[in-house]
Amino acid sequence: MRTARSTRRKRPLTALLAALAGMIGVLVLGGLGPATAQAQEEAALATGLHISDGRLVEGNGNDFIMRGVNHAHTWYPGETQSLADVKALGSNTVRVVLSNGYRWSENSAADVASVVAQCKANRLICVLEVHDTTGYGEEAAADTLDGAADYWIGLQSVLTGEEDYVIINIGNEPWGNTNPEGWTAPTIAAIEKLRNAGFEHTIMVDAPNWGQDWQGVMRATAQSVYEADTTGNLIFSIHMYSVYDTAQKITDYLGAFVQAGLPLVIGEFGGPPDEWGDPDEDAMLAAAEQYQLGYLAWSWSGNTDPILDLAIDFDPSRLSSWGERIFHGPNGIGETAVEATIFDGEGGGEEPQPNAGCAVAYRVVGEWGGGFQGEIVIRNTGTGTIDGWTLAFVFPSGQTVSSMWGGTATQSGGGVSVAPAAYTASIPAGGTVTVGFLGSKGSANAAPSGFTLSGAACTTG
Repeated sequence: MRTARSTRRKRPLTALLAALAGMIGVLVLGGLGPATAQAQEEAALATGLHISDGRLVEGNGNDFIMRGVNHAHTWYPGETQSLADVKALGSNTVRVVLSNGYRWSENSAADVASVVAQCKANRLICVLEVHDTTGYGEEAAADTLDGAADYWIGLQSVLTGEEDYVIINIGNEPWGNTNPEGWTAPTIAAIEKLRNAGFEHTIMVDAPNWGQDWQGVMRATAQSVYEADTTGNLIFSIHMYSVYDTAQKITDYLGAFVQAGLPLVIGEFGGPPDEWGDPDEDAMLAAAEQYQLGYLAWSWSGNTDPILDLAIDFDPSRLSSWGERIFHGPNGIGETAVEATIFDGEGGGEEPQPNAGCAVAYRVVGEWGGGFQGEIVIRNTGTGTIDGWTLAFVFPSGQTVSSMWGGTATQSGGGVSVAPAAYTASIPAGGTVTVGFLGSKGSANAAPSGFTLSGAACTTG
């Protein structure tokens, strides 16, 4: 989407929309061809999520197909519960809107680290994107891809080591409808800048034409852009809105990349009709399932035009018709999403035990200066004994655990994972165990969120 705060919606120039119908089915894919063997060989040695044979795969080589939504974090930084909510509805991925400070308030390194930790605590793959580039060349306020690349380099210390969990989407819709062929060179330059800085993550690049590529620039130059990435770990992102109003247009575009062996995801898409057309969301979802491509619906909540809100007022119990379609409809998230295998057995990732359920009560026992004492009571609300567990949660205000009793804590950014002590490892049905700790804090000491026990979400209170 252009921005969550803009009243303008996805649109090509009206006069040129009509031309697309004849263009998109016959466009020759000049540069599209099989991915190079060298890139494939290098990708096989990649860390974490990477590209292999034109597919996004995990570090263990298993296919990973993104099924999730976009969330406008930079405009709604307090809505972090949304990550748990989209997970509870079945998503395996969330694309998170960030700002590098060029157009909106910058998301700090600490904030980004907290977002990544919360994604991990909720067992979500995290696609991070800089939104300030939206519509460059046509939108006067937009930043360059080079500026976005500099932002990522400034975040390198909190992103290095997260290659299993994080995909870097350099810049959202980084070119408008003016001179879209100008997209290719700065896209290559930004990719090279990040690789030269040492980034090993899978990188995602959005198309020009406000992401919709209706003039076919990304489609025509994709092979040369892909080959510019020395690791081969590059995935293209097409945004499908009113341009894509027939099944033929959708399958032509997606199928071209699949045939060429080049990785592609539908990084944004909408379904509700608008003044520029009526996207064929049913065909998008069916084609994504046919080709086994990822998709990320726009967007969870908070749009200026609420017809694109999947949830009304960020309330997961109040899905819009658009939300019902995405989460519960044919080929939707509920039917097709499969969780990333990286979460098996780590970070709270054991399989939930049969008949298990949990509730967590958190309280601050006392505070002083830059420190505090906290207590977590874990209740087994299931019908069977829990033998062995991992508790995961996220601190939102930069707090850190310095010592703990009743368990052993490990922490990455705001995310905390707790393994039990011998005397707290077993929790009988209806029983509780208590974990206490000493921690450090700044001026704020907000309660943690996103509590899970062995991968299962816990109620709080």
